[in-house]
Amino acid sequence: MRAVIVAAAVAFLISLFGTPIAIRVFSALKAGQPIRTLGPASHMGKKGTPTMGGVAFIIATVFAYVAGHLALTTLPERQIAQERPTMTALVLLGLFVFCGAVGFMDDFLKIRKRNSDGLSAKGKLLGQLLVGTGFGIAALYFPSTNGETVVSEHISFIRDVSWLDVGKVGSVMVFVFVIMAMSNGVNLTDGLDGLATGASILVLGAYSLIGFWQYRHWCGDDNYRLTNQLTQEHCYQVRDPLEIALIAAAAAAACVGFLWWNTNPARIFMGDTGALGLGGLIGGLAVATRTTLLSVIIGGLFVIVTMSVVIQIISFKTTGKRVFRMSPLQHHFELAGWSEVNIVVRFWIIAGICAAIGLGLFYSDHLAVMG
Repeated sequence: MRAVIVAAAVAFLISLFGTPIAIRVFSALKAGQPIRTLGPASHMGKKGTPTMGGVAFIIATVFAYVAGHLALTTLPERQIAQERPTMTALVLLGLFVFCGAVGFMDDFLKIRKRNSDGLSAKGKLLGQLLVGTGFGIAALYFPSTNGETVVSEHISFIRDVSWLDVGKVGSVMVFVFVIMAMSNGVNLTDGLDGLATGASILVLGAYSLIGFWQYRHWCGDDNYRLTNQLTQEHCYQVRDPLEIALIAAAAAAACVGFLWWNTNPARIFMGDTGALGLGGLIGGLAVATRTTLLSVIIGGLFVIVTMSVVIQIISFKTTGKRVFRMSPLQHHFELAGWSEVNIVVRFWIIAGICAAIGLGLFYSDHLAVMG
């Protein structure tokens, strides 16, 4: 627990005090966010606000991970020995950094062209595909000493579903799909001051709790399993759950520090750098904790916003009519007259409810198994 708290504290402080540095640097570089002319008129006042702020909380999370492991070395004993750094950490942090790098390229091109056209849709998807495939292979083909891999060959809900065996190739394909879906979901949710940041804090916080709970009830902890006379069905078959909790907590705390400057009126935007990075990390957390399908509920706000875009496109292409005034969904409510602050807070409430329901289902499964 000490390592998780230290990592969260370090991430928060680096992000809180590092983000103003990013604001000054990106402002000096004239890295202002281009605003779409087709968007709500109120957004034109945000023109010139520096973007690519995701760099701040990504760096904060990486440094916090190192600090968390330094805290582990101060413990008199380690309950569970793990190799350092673990493959789980490399996969999760790798997704965070490299999905963020794809977003950084998109942001950079927008700034260079001085318009909202960055990477093409195909270029962005290709970048996500390459990142997802690379880390998906690493997650599946590099087991730990006990044979456990970061992801399994089964599709999971709260645990692996035994009859949903998709094999190695299928597992990598599912991994790539989850990473791409979640990263684009967070990216679509971004667009209002603090919206994606606050929602991500709630989802990452939920995964920090899930990771730590799995650590305390881990099949890899022989002392826990044997002392309580538990079978494999009564504990969690995941790899490096403490790493999962530490990284999720660090990323959540880094986003809290960033939100101080990103809340309305935002002094900096996370940009695609932050949105794609956060989505990649959340997707990685979902598959690493064996909660792939449960992530649809935990990250319910991202799913709702994504579906609003899908519905809008299908409706317009098939009937020529729009269901919403504008998509993604948050812009529909802007055009309906809601204030930006009202939309953000209400969407945060929805995100919190979704995360709470997901945590409730996760815990109820534990009670059912142990009962």
